[in-house]
Amino acid sequence: MLNIKRYKRNPVMDFPERTWPGKEIEKAPIWCSVDLRDGNQALIDPMVVSEKVEFFNYLVNMGFKEIEVGFPAASQIEYDFLRELVDRKLIPDDVKIQVLSQCRQELIDRTFEAIKGIKNVIFHIYNSTSTLQRDVVFGKSKEEIKQMAVDGTRMVKEGMKDFDGHIILEYSPESYTGTEPDYALEVCEAVIDEWGIATPEDPVIINLPSTVEMTTPNVFADRIEWTCRNFKNRDCVIVSVHPHNDRGTGVATAELALLAGADRVEGTLFGNGERTGNVDILNIAYNMFSQGIDPGLKIENVNEMIELYERCCKIAVHPRHPYAGKLVFTAFSGSHQDAINKGVKAMKERHPDTWEVPYLPIDPSDIGREYEPIVRINSQSGKGGVAFVMDTYFGFKMPKGMHREFAGVIQGITERQGEVSPDLIMATFKKEYLDAKEPLHFRRLRVDDLSDETDSEFDTKVNVVCTLNDVEKSFEAVGNGPIDAVQRGLMEMFGIKIKILDYEEHALQSGSTSQAAAYIHMLDADTGNVTYGVGVSSNITRASVRAIFSAVNRLGLAK
Repeated sequence: MLNIKRYKRNPVMDFPERTWPGKEIEKAPIWCSVDLRDGNQALIDPMVVSEKVEFFNYLVNMGFKEIEVGFPAASQIEYDFLRELVDRKLIPDDVKIQVLSQCRQELIDRTFEAIKGIKNVIFHIYNSTSTLQRDVVFGKSKEEIKQMAVDGTRMVKEGMKDFDGHIILEYSPESYTGTEPDYALEVCEAVIDEWGIATPEDPVIINLPSTVEMTTPNVFADRIEWTCRNFKNRDCVIVSVHPHNDRGTGVATAELALLAGADRVEGTLFGNGERTGNVDILNIAYNMFSQGIDPGLKIENVNEMIELYERCCKIAVHPRHPYAGKLVFTAFSGSHQDAINKGVKAMKERHPDTWEVPYLPIDPSDIGREYEPIVRINSQSGKGGVAFVMDTYFGFKMPKGMHREFAGVIQGITERQGEVSPDLIMATFKKEYLDAKEPLHFRRLRVDDLSDETDSEFDTKVNVVCTLNDVEKSFEAVGNGPIDAVQRGLMEMFGIKIKILDYEEHALQSGSTSQAAAYIHMLDADTGNVTYGVGVSSNITRASVRAIFSAVNRLGLAK
């Protein structure tokens, strides 16, 4: 039995003045990738220098202008990586390199050695301010913890005197979510006061991390809005958030924080990071894209990003991962498949300016995905999904009445073997309909127009050659058009009573060499059985006759 008494609720803010619930995200934040630091340190097998260089170059190509590259004072490989970026001149002038350091003199000095030659640097210092860590980790008072932050700020400011590039200070009250809001603000204000040189044109970054998610996203948003409102010089501060995903709400935490006034988001591709990970920047970016907001990043090819991530991080992207998972644009449910089918058809017919398809929040092709995995057919799938596959992949627009008939054939296969591929669906369609040529096989046809030669009610004569169990036979018949004439000839030849209930046709592909598909819905009047026949030919009349023969064979009438 769960011992719920071991845990206590984390406090919430009493902040009725909140305004963020009535706001909307209207633009992308400043993005900062921490893949190469926070993400990399959480890998079982951290990246080597060559992998980090490749990953860095990819982040630059994606459009990141702020990239945290590591903790160069704490790791030789991260120091060497940073120096390689400098020596190989891989850092564009408009990209800010972010480095992390604790508030200790020897670490700050070593970090300044690592960043020599870099034009734009975000010098990120931090110390934990939470009630728990003040007690059990540091054993220090509030004043002592605040002084650590102030001392670290002064050390960075001193180190700037011998640095040729431009430094932006970033300070994080680590474990911000476990820190009293007023005390966290007090520490941040002390850092800003010590820095003393922040202006609207050259601001300081105050990063408020959800180092461990402890409450619901709305509580975090309240804290962000309250803090933003209470900075003495808000226009001199870039408010940044760094959400983790312990409660599974990192994306929501970041999005609500943006509503609450945050300017900047630190995160990683696909949410890699400590424990349950950092916030997934791509998830937020695609969410914005789905709402018609420019995310400010090149995210058109998610497959390319997946390949890089899985190879360098040695972690697989989950098949249900938002936007990126292999199954996220897949529908197994029959009702979902039918809705997707109708939605795509409506898009083609109406040519709207915006994307609107049920169950597909975005067009998969917009992010480099294929339509191929959208609908997958298993025993739970319905007639709409099978029809969608036949139309989308192979161009067969089956009559609505045929959807159920053919879906029943496919369901029989899925119940025996599980999921079926589009290729197997097409092979089954061919076997059931197009290759239904036995025992009666249509061979040749001649059509004569009788409209000017007779007063009869029939204006068409056909001569048909076929084989029955490989024995050649032929018949001649008249009727109101080729289909009616062939129907009458078959009834006379076999002594059967058939009725064509419906007929449809369409081109399979455009161009002078296109083929036509014809569908015949046929009734055996003696038994009441009905079925469809399908024929394909470059000649629509021949396709129609083949469809008639297909239906006769499927009804078992040729004997």
